[in-house]
Amino acid sequence: MNKKKKGNILLIGGLSKAKSMAISLLEQGYKVTVINKSYEDCMKLAEIDGLNVMCGDGTKPHILDEANAAECDIAIALTSKDTDNLVACQLCKKQFSVPKTVSLVSDPNKTDFFTQMGVDSVVCAISAITGIIQQQAFIDEMTTIIPAGRGRVQIIEVQIPGESPIAGKKLWEITLPKESIVGCVLRSDTTLIPRGDTRILAGDTLVVITENGQELNTIHALTGR
Repeated sequence: MNKKKKGNILLIGGLSKAKSMAISLLEQGYKVTVINKSYEDCMKLAEIDGLNVMCGDGTKPHILDEANAAECDIAIALTSKDTDNLVACQLCKKQFSVPKTVSLVSDPNKTDFFTQMGVDSVVCAISAITGIIQQQAFIDEMTTIIPAGRGRVQIIEVQIPGESPIAGKKLWEITLPKESIVGCVLRSDTTLIPRGDTRILAGDTLVVITENGQELNTIHALTGR
């Protein structure tokens, strides 16, 4: 049986966020391309094995064209400027027919506007993610889920109990469903962007992006319940 081929993902801007996301996606078998305006940032990103890096402005059509945006399944805008993220997503959607666009925004008041402008999923800056996720309950107080991407993607907040099989392990040692990615770790008053060597502690809350339908499998892998 042939293994299902993973999709192509385009990341636009954002050094630290793009770096963490690219590593996680590459480990899961996705083909990832990053566009960044800074030459220095591109040099750092180029150190990641298997990552395609392009130096340029992701809000310019010719740069998106050179990055083969038309062949991407998902485009994720991670720059520090909300306006640049919106422009990049609109270009990817309208000019290059990218099926799904995701934009990071620093101002939560812009979320509805971005959605109205055609961005498929809008995510507030990671520092504000806790407040967003606390809107709905799932199973019990340990877990919260909000829908994203028109129901195709879920963002899960999972608190790690002391008896969890992953407590004390590094992220690379944890086996998750292939459709799930740990986006950040909430530890006390600190928000951590995880890497492969990040150790998960009892009491941590993990923010996980997962394909719709994989929530229970992901929760079980993280908590043993």
